[in-house]
Amino acid sequence: MTELPPHVLFYDGVCAMCNGIVKTFLRFDRGRTFYFAPLQGETATRARAEHPDFPSDIETVVYLREGRVLIRSKAAALAAGELPYPMKMLSWARFLPTCLTDFLYGIVARIRYRVFGQYDVCPLPPAEHRARFLP
Repeated sequence: MTELPPHVLFYDGVCAMCNGIVKTFLRFDRGRTFYFAPLQGETATRARAEHPDFPSDIETVVYLREGRVLIRSKAAALAAGELPYPMKMLSWARFLPTCLTDFLYGIVARIRYRVFGQYDVCPLPPAEHRARFLP
């Protein structure tokens, strides 16, 4: 079994908002730091087996950063910190109380399908970026 890359961002593969955020990361991630995997996929199943603190629900983003599992607002903020400015400014949210940022994150997570929509299946990534997507 091959080792996972050091920076994997797990997202809800059928969520239109989540797919939009992944596209934004692809646009700004000039250093090609991130790999991406849907929470409904094989890579997420493997990560759950290897990391007991990896959540089983799909209402959260999970950032597997060098073997450390980060979730919700902490995952989003630290992942944004790997991007260049202006996206890096979103990482400043990590200095806010986690109870506040996770509360706000939870509100967005609960309404994301109603507001942004949902796909029937996980869409294929753009051809030029497919190598950065894990099953």
